[in-house]
Amino acid sequence: MEHGDALERDAIVTWRYLIAVNGDGSSPVETVVEFRVRYGETDQMRVVYHANYLVWCEMGRTDLIRAIGTSYADLERSGIALAVVDATLRYHYPARYDDLIRVRTTLADVRSRSVTFDYKIENAATGLRLVTARTTLTPINEEGKLVSLPPELRRRMELARS
Repeated sequence: MEHGDALERDAIVTWRYLIAVNGDGSSPVETVVEFRVRYGETDQMRVVYHANYLVWCEMGRTDLIRAIGTSYADLERSGIALAVVDATLRYHYPARYDDLIRVRTTLADVRSRSVTFDYKIENAATGLRLVTARTTLTPINEEGKLVSLPPELRRRMELARS
């Protein structure tokens, strides 16, 4: 195998996005994102710095929003942003440089003015649970004022909720 082939293979594994849909194809939706831990994500103890798990949750969350038919960029262009108002993480086991990570994301709750996501972050090679997390976001307009979720987005989220 040529060096370039190895790099191409690693790039494919690093950013492979999968969507698992149960039943009738509309509910529930789980997105799965897999990637390798980069050196810059680790700390002096050679484990992933704790705040990076929130970045990984964001990757899962934006992928789930895309999977139900809207990109986060499109949502922002329409004048709506989703602001994190609560984040809870439980650290079970550390991730280390070059580990293959899997982030599973589901919708836990959808209301007119909030949406809650659940995450399971695991070592993709071993299945070992690393972190369980939950974030709650609220829609805001361009002035930062609380608004309702757009009706079509809320409908899609409700269909996708686990």
